[in-house]
Amino acid sequence: MVKHRRFLGVLFLCIVIACFLQVGNAANIKEATICVTGPGKAISPDLWGIFFEDLNYAADGGLYAELVQNRSFEYSRGDNKDWNALSYWDLIDEGAKASLNVESDKPLNSNNPHYAVLKVDQAGECVGLRNPGFDGMVIKTGDLYDASLFARVLSGQPRTVTIRLESAAGKILAESQIELDGQNKWTKYKTTLKAKGADSEARLLLLVSEPGTLALDMISLFPQKTFRNRPNGLRPDLAQIIADLKPKFVRFPGGCLAHGDGLPNMYRWKDTIGPVEQRKAQRNIWRYHQTLGLGYYEYFQFCEDIGAKPLPVVPAGVCCQNSGNYLNLVPRGQQGIPMDQMPDYIQEVLDLIEWANGPVDSEWGAKRAAAGHPEPFNLEYIGLGNEDTITPVFEERYKMINDAIKAKYPDIVVIGTTGPWPEGSDYEKGWAFARKEKLPMVDEHGYKPPFWFWQNLEHFDTYDRAASQVYLGEYAAHDRDRRNTLRSALAEAAYNTAVERNADLVRLASYAPLLGKEGHMQWRPDMIYFDNVSITPSLNYHVQKLFNLNAGDIYLPTSVTVDAHPEEEVEKLVSPDGILLGTWETQAHFDDIKVVDSSGKTIFTESFNRAPKQSAVLSGQWHTSDGVHAQRSNEPHALAHFAFPADASGYTLTLRAMKTGGNEGFLVGFGAIDSRNYYWWNLGGWGNTRYAVEETVVGRRTAIGGYIDGRIESNRWYDIKIELRESRIRCYLDGKLIQDISRSSVSSPDLAASCVHDSASGDTIFKVVSKADKPVQAKIDLSKVGPFASTAAHTILAGDPDAENRFGKAPELLPKTTSIKVSDMLDMQIPAHSLTVIRFHSQ
Repeated sequence: MVKHRRFLGVLFLCIVIACFLQVGNAANIKEATICVTGPGKAISPDLWGIFFEDLNYAADGGLYAELVQNRSFEYSRGDNKDWNALSYWDLIDEGAKASLNVESDKPLNSNNPHYAVLKVDQAGECVGLRNPGFDGMVIKTGDLYDASLFARVLSGQPRTVTIRLESAAGKILAESQIELDGQNKWTKYKTTLKAKGADSEARLLLLVSEPGTLALDMISLFPQKTFRNRPNGLRPDLAQIIADLKPKFVRFPGGCLAHGDGLPNMYRWKDTIGPVEQRKAQRNIWRYHQTLGLGYYEYFQFCEDIGAKPLPVVPAGVCCQNSGNYLNLVPRGQQGIPMDQMPDYIQEVLDLIEWANGPVDSEWGAKRAAAGHPEPFNLEYIGLGNEDTITPVFEERYKMINDAIKAKYPDIVVIGTTGPWPEGSDYEKGWAFARKEKLPMVDEHGYKPPFWFWQNLEHFDTYDRAASQVYLGEYAAHDRDRRNTLRSALAEAAYNTAVERNADLVRLASYAPLLGKEGHMQWRPDMIYFDNVSITPSLNYHVQKLFNLNAGDIYLPTSVTVDAHPEEEVEKLVSPDGILLGTWETQAHFDDIKVVDSSGKTIFTESFNRAPKQSAVLSGQWHTSDGVHAQRSNEPHALAHFAFPADASGYTLTLRAMKTGGNEGFLVGFGAIDSRNYYWWNLGGWGNTRYAVEETVVGRRTAIGGYIDGRIESNRWYDIKIELRESRIRCYLDGKLIQDISRSSVSSPDLAASCVHDSASGDTIFKVVSKADKPVQAKIDLSKVGPFASTAAHTILAGDPDAENRFGKAPELLPKTTSIKVSDMLDMQIPAHSLTVIRFHSQ
């Protein structure tokens, strides 16, 4: 540490960048200065990690290496409305009389209540079952595969079961036989097959040759080649590309998956350990099935294998507030575990910590040891809840669980939740609860358009360092059409520089989601795309990897300043030129529109005594009669536009509105440049529960200024007033100020930078992100820095902002690393739309 202080005491790195940026068609020059100074501050050594959730077939059919789909005959309509217990199983009865059914009498165990019954009345040429796996099974020549099943003979004398792997064309790739004991009791049988051929769309067959009735369950096929050759392990190539990120932690199993679709669907960790046939499979909140073969033991083992700390997330005693929206399987909305059951649930959470960290002579430590891991997993973090609505039901249960953990395991860092957005009611209530309970850390999430990340580089700068620390648990830049463009990746990179600057507060951060299987997507964008045979890392993956591999434990203060020349005209905000009236799946009347400019002059008025002259219907069914403008359809996004001239100083808009039917309230747009660039005040959105001002830029919409709880009543008139100024937006309802929002964040910088020192290697790592449309010529002064080695590692990711690495195609862009002389860096270019990482080696 003394060495580090001495190093920081003398460190002064100042990078002076002369940016020859052209504004419009003018030849004006801006000068930018990026200064990195010392002394530095200690930051989190665990900053960059990953978040794994089983959505997009990330686990079953993805990272979990099991090749058989619906191996335990537990698929149901609750998983997917088109599924049943025999989905993905076919009866083969060539030249035979046979039937296949599912029964539940005398099952393998109570957690595995269904099994298949194969009845063969007359044997034939080929009779049995066939399973195609998850879009086919990838079989490789020479590889070994472990097949297993549970069986009991119900009648007759079926003695031999043939396990066969065949190609999609019917070629036999491997075959082995299992001899049954003929008993009417569940017995596990297993064999190993060696493939003599290869196919990426192979299938598994179970064939019998004698008449009789046979009960079958837990039919499994597992490659022996898994990640680190673990039994019941992970697909090696997919696990390796995750390991290549070198994450400091792994958050699992969710996400929404953790708190589940209703109380019975909560992810209960004890259901996921032990022999796989005893685990309690259940429906996946993302509308498919989870076998839980990838369970807590496998998660913890994977963390250990890749050198990451485990960060399990358990429900905070409540289910997802969006529960009950699918097939009406459970009550709608957030439900709390009944209070008389809370002591048992609290003990369940405490048992998890004992299972992870307890000695082998403790009850749950012994279970971990019996599974093959006598050493503790050294759990440090545990997440409690995920994006939960902050209600009294939630707060009461959270406090009970949190207090119990603090009392028994005071060294465990319990991480709270502040809702799904970095603003709004749940965010504000979550932070208020965190302050009240003095929570050590809370989980913030943010899925926003790219421009939001550039506009909010100072988001964490003013957070109270004496309050809770932050885990940025889920974030991603959502570009147009949810594409993984370079634009989105660079927006995340810019935000990452701000996270590094605030990493004394933001202790953990993870992009989300991690995995997406082609053909089985519930969410985009994702970091890594894959199918059974190939993997495509996105540009976002490469950005995260560059930050992961170039992390530090000391942040060096970094400032970015852009100075305009005196002769340069100051660019003004684009003048607004219209308003929007609209609804979302709602019918409404509008009347008495008036727009007054900043000098008090009326520049637009419409009382709808006749058909409006300056309007354009963009969508919906609009009709003017009886002095009102009525929207009568049930369309989402039903809009009418009213154009007028206005200057950049802004205006005041007033009107009346009345909801006449439907699910939500009103949309009142302003600053409407065109149909893809505008603001609107959303009154009664989100199921008639909230108010929010939303900004749309090039078709991408995001809330600004937070959410306010509120609803719109039917059949009453509301008075609406919106003041639009150069620096502020103020929104009034019935004379009451509801939202007051600064517009200072409308513009955003073209450059973002950070610099960290890695004590382990002695390296100093500088990162700069540019969204400028042209290269930036940089002059760098290193005279007061060092001493450094004569060369540095120089990595650039740059290109067209719309570029993306599409699945199944050659990548358009990849980071490029070269060794560069430090002396040559006195005059260099920062490419347009780029992330540059320079790693200075200590001398």
